[in-house]
Amino acid sequence: MAILDILKLPDPRLKRVAASVERFDDDLLAFLADLEATRLNGPAAVGIAATQVGRSQRIVIVDVSGRPKTPNHGHLVLINPDITHWDGSAIGREGCLSVPDYTGNVIRATSIHLKAQDAAGQILEFDMEGYEARAVQHELDHLDGLLFVDRVISRRTDLYRRKIYTH
Repeated sequence: MAILDILKLPDPRLKRVAASVERFDDDLLAFLADLEATRLNGPAAVGIAATQVGRSQRIVIVDVSGRPKTPNHGHLVLINPDITHWDGSAIGREGCLSVPDYTGNVIRATSIHLKAQDAAGQILEFDMEGYEARAVQHELDHLDGLLFVDRVISRRTDLYRRKIYTH
C-alpha cells in the first residue's frame, strides 16, 4: 500500500467529472488499498474520493464510525455511487484534504438514499442521515468536479481560515 499525493486547490484535475468504473479487477483492489491508506494518513479524514489523488473514476471511501453517537454504516467503499433521493436540509461546517487551509458552512440534505457498487461490483443500497449523509454528499461532489468551497453559503461570511491543522 502506498500513500498517494492529495491534489490541492487550484489543481485543475479537481474540477474534472469522474468516469464510471467499468472493470472490477486486481488493479481496482490495489488502488482501493492505496486510497484507504491515504485517507487514514490524512488528518481526521472521514472520506476521500479517487479524484483527490488524480484518478478520475467514480470511487469514494467514507467511514464516520469513529465519531461517537453518529448513526452510520461503518467503513464504506462506494463505486459508481448515486444519490437517488434526498430530503431536508441543514447547514454544517466542512473541511477537505484538498482545501487544507479553510473550512466553510455548506447546506446539505439531512437524509439520502444511496445506490452504489462494492469492490466486487455488487449493488449496495443505503439510507443515510445526519453526518454520514453529509460526508457522502461531500465526497460525491468531488466526483462531479465540485469542492465544498463551491457550495459555501457566502465566501465572505461562511469561509473560515484554519488556525491549526493537526494530525
